[in-house]
Amino acid sequence: MKALRRSISKTLDESIKIKKDFFTKNADKIIEISRLIADAFNEGKKLLLFGNGGSATDASHIAAEFINRFKLERPGLPAIALNTDMAVITSIANDYDYSEVFARQIKSLGQQGDITIAISTSGASRNILKALDVSKKRGLISIGFTGQKGEKMASKCNYSFVVPSADTPRIQECHIMLGHIICDMVEEILFALPGR
Repeated sequence: MKALRRSISKTLDESIKIKKDFFTKNADKIIEISRLIADAFNEGKKLLLFGNGGSATDASHIAAEFINRFKLERPGLPAIALNTDMAVITSIANDYDYSEVFARQIKSLGQQGDITIAISTSGASRNILKALDVSKKRGLISIGFTGQKGEKMASKCNYSFVVPSADTPRIQECHIMLGHIICDMVEEILFALPGR
């Protein structure tokens, strides 16, 4: 029992340290990104999010917070998680290749000035990297959430958030907290701060 308690305590300490380091270092960039997203929504642009596995659920979760609401009662905001439509994903994977599942959707749905949020703990997934290439070609603004080994992905983004860890659970914990903070700030900017 004591060993298990120590294990819980160690995990908690690691998670807190990584989050504290990450959010302290990136606070100004988070504010900048939140304003960028708020401005895009004000201009009638949309947010396209995507990821694989746990990152796919993070993309869906964040999109839902924008479309429905986070904390404030307010109108929905246009956010689409590109990993949610199984007919689209499986048809693209079947007819072309799984590496095209997000890129092809961005070609169809993305407009200049829209924003993409790519989420990948490794930063090495081919379908994420291809989607970022398409985002750049089409004039979308790309934001990446990745881990410390995600240099390749980060280099393809206009803005990147690199969690200082190679431990997938710790990276994912930071990513969803980052998504929540951005949702909260965008709501505040658009609906609770007169004159911003």
